[in-house]
Amino acid sequence: MKVNVRSELTAAFAAIDAANAADPNIMEWREERWPRAQLQGVLATEWTELLDPRASDGVLLAARAHHVRRWTIARASYPEGRVGYLRWRRALKEVHADVVAEILPGAGVAAETIARVQSLVRKEGLGHDPETQLVEDAICLTFLETQFEELAGRLDHDRLVTAVQKTVEKMSDAAVALVAQTRISPTARAALDDALSQ
Repeated sequence: MKVNVRSELTAAFAAIDAANAADPNIMEWREERWPRAQLQGVLATEWTELLDPRASDGVLLAARAHHVRRWTIARASYPEGRVGYLRWRRALKEVHADVVAEILPGAGVAAETIARVQSLVRKEGLGHDPETQLVEDAICLTFLETQFEELAGRLDHDRLVTAVQKTVEKMSDAAVALVAQTRISPTARAALDDALSQ
């Protein structure tokens, strides 16, 4: 996949990528090393464009910024369990929205677009806003592409199936149809296909 970047988005993408370049979590991707948040932003942008080639600037920017500076709040800083996890996720959404407000004006992004990006990275309207669903679809596909293999290596079969099912439940039919295009290893593909068949 290659995202067809509109020229007016170049500076905004560069600002988000620069913010994510400091991520200390490094991932291998196609024989290159990437800061994880930066890679996930690039891939989510690609998935967004594949899902909807006419996606708005706000959607593309939200996909790019969906994990912006995510590493600045460690999961361990919140209590174990679902309640702690949900509090952590809410805090992250606010970090993403704050960073967007901080960096996008300097890239020439209009205030109304920035407000829309903030809404989208907070996942406001999920369940009834098609653009929020589009960003969620791109995030889920990026998750499967970049984190499924590690997940499959540490979860037993039943827990892996549950994790995949929860991910797929959040996705539109169009996004589920693209799961087969995720770029993962043959071993991971077999585990993913098995989990999807359950």
